[in-house]
Amino acid sequence: MSFLLHNLLHFGQVLHASGLDVPAGRMVDVASALEHVEIGRRSDFYFTMRALLVHRPQDFALFDEAFRVFWRARSGEWSPHDLRAMGERRRIDPAARDPQPDPAGNGSSVSPEAAAETVRRTVALTYSDREAFRAKDFGHFDEADLRRARLAIASMEWEIGTRRSRRWTSAPSGDPDMRRAVSRYAQSSELMTLPSRRRVDKPRPLVLMCDVSGSMERYSRLLLYFVHGLSHRPGRVETFLFATRLTRVTRELAARNVASSMHRIPRRLADWGGGTRIGEALRTFNVRWARRVMRRGPVVLLISDGWDRGEPAVLQSEIARLQRSCHRLIWLNPLLGSPDYRPMTRGMQTALPFIDDFLPVHNLASLEALAEHLNRLPPRRSRRYHVTSG
Repeated sequence: MSFLLHNLLHFGQVLHASGLDVPAGRMVDVASALEHVEIGRRSDFYFTMRALLVHRPQDFALFDEAFRVFWRARSGEWSPHDLRAMGERRRIDPAARDPQPDPAGNGSSVSPEAAAETVRRTVALTYSDREAFRAKDFGHFDEADLRRARLAIASMEWEIGTRRSRRWTSAPSGDPDMRRAVSRYAQSSELMTLPSRRRVDKPRPLVLMCDVSGSMERYSRLLLYFVHGLSHRPGRVETFLFATRLTRVTRELAARNVASSMHRIPRRLADWGGGTRIGEALRTFNVRWARRVMRRGPVVLLISDGWDRGEPAVLQSEIARLQRSCHRLIWLNPLLGSPDYRPMTRGMQTALPFIDDFLPVHNLASLEALAEHLNRLPPRRSRRYHVTSG
């Protein structure tokens, strides 16, 4: 049901802009409730949402019109597999109206023209608002923006690819399985077919390193929500924070309650908001943690603006060692989102030759682009991918 949350959030914006009192967090409750409903039945889908989102009888007509405009099926037929496309098409064609009867199935038209006009107008407005919000820099977020961004980040799908493990499993086609062939022959003295096997694919491990120094202060809080979301993807995830020194926070971020994690983590870091010594932090990682967490070729995400106060020689040595031991080293820089930014700091100049991907991480659009990039990572390390501005 996670694929549906993205459109539920947008539908909630439509209802709120149309005049209905719909808290942003309510859509998460709706998504949870829909897991227990047969969404292939339009009436069940409709009544579940109306029961959770509408609290006054006078709002039924407005909700019904919003439901029809936003969740209209392509040809009057309702398919749960089309739910994602329905919301996407509403953003492209906000004036589209469903000529079908009332979603509850009673065959009567319940939407006055005033409600229809309000919904058509607010769908277009919320689309524009959403695009502006996607492009808004994290450094300019207020508390309301943070709450909204947390929901958006929670709806993102992260698939960092798989790795070929050493384990084998039986398969209808693949390499000859001589062990099973010999065992089968020993039992029956006959071998009618030659069994096959293939390697088992497992989720590729992920290592996150996030800079929480003073120069990253306006980005650190939101990026920690991003890191928390990635920490709950399938597969092994290890998380570290650093400023002048490195601290492992994998256990703290394992908690599903993001508010609890965000409250505890700053207390653990005595250097939170201090200076930045990236080379020293990487040396601690390479000496103390690499042997434990860098097995099986992980992808490493290093999030920092590159303002380093340490010795360039230390950073060069340690980042080269880190890059050799991982499947791919991706540096995410929030300053890279500015068209005027150039990686001229001493730290970035030292690190760039050893980075596989240099990408921005300054707004929701950049996070969505990052998700797409990670989902397309090849099984083997390919050419380096750098973004110089934007």
